[in-house]
Amino acid sequence: MSANACKPGTLYLVGTPIGNLEDMTFRAVRLLQAVDAIAAEDTRHTGRLLQHFQITTPQISYHEHNQKGRIPELVQRLQQGQAIALVTDAGMPGVSDPGYELVQACIEAGVAVVPIPGPTAAISALVASGLPCDRFVFEGFLANTSASKRRERLEQLKAEPRTLIFYEAPHRVRQTLQEMADVFGGDRLIVLARELTKLHEELWRGTLAAAIAHHTTREPTGEFTLVVAGATLSQPILSEAALIAELQDLLKQGFSRSQASRQLAQQTALPRRQIYQLALSIGDDEQPEQL
Repeated sequence: MSANACKPGTLYLVGTPIGNLEDMTFRAVRLLQAVDAIAAEDTRHTGRLLQHFQITTPQISYHEHNQKGRIPELVQRLQQGQAIALVTDAGMPGVSDPGYELVQACIEAGVAVVPIPGPTAAISALVASGLPCDRFVFEGFLANTSASKRRERLEQLKAEPRTLIFYEAPHRVRQTLQEMADVFGGDRLIVLARELTKLHEELWRGTLAAAIAHHTTREPTGEFTLVVAGATLSQPILSEAALIAELQDLLKQGFSRSQASRQLAQQTALPRRQIYQLALSIGDDEQPEQL
């Protein structure tokens, strides 16, 4: 096998630039030239990248709307000995795109999967944020189906001490900042990374309250990566047994389950829903008799 060849029957996950074409690696160019086909999220978008690097490998579309039909086809081609590269519009395949399902299917079919590292907006924003990088949580996009689901997820993350990373579209940035401020508090630190590696790259740093004010008078443009400071651990961390004991004490004082859960959530910074589920596990015989 020559140095420029790729292994037959292998799926290559090829990282591509998130903006600046100079971030394309030599290895990525070589692999895209050598594989039998390139599975691309948007063939027109990837076509411009391939043209820039004079890559003539044929493309096949693979995205969230056709993945169910494409996965068996791609797996079959791989099992027949073809080498295929998977690319997304920007960054590493599988991060906030349907690449995960194809990788999972290949693993189940015994097909080799090889990553070809490249840029990612999440890590690029994190390391430049000035917030702790030793431990972090990548959340990607919050659910856009309903405000209640977004709020519920943020409540679950309220007490998370690790740095949080989100992706957000420009038309939802204001809404997301307000929701975060409502749940995390307006004094929580945040870094808004916009248009990373591109001409108008910007990293804005401040509190959630200041970020809301900043974007009230300025129209958000470009793709955003939000890096949010984790919760401080100044509030007590209670075991489940300790939480139940606290709930029982509040119930004996005449609080309802809902009232007790709300008060304990404020004291511990734990999600109210989590505490309420514990409150429901406490039998009625453990509550005071109603007079």
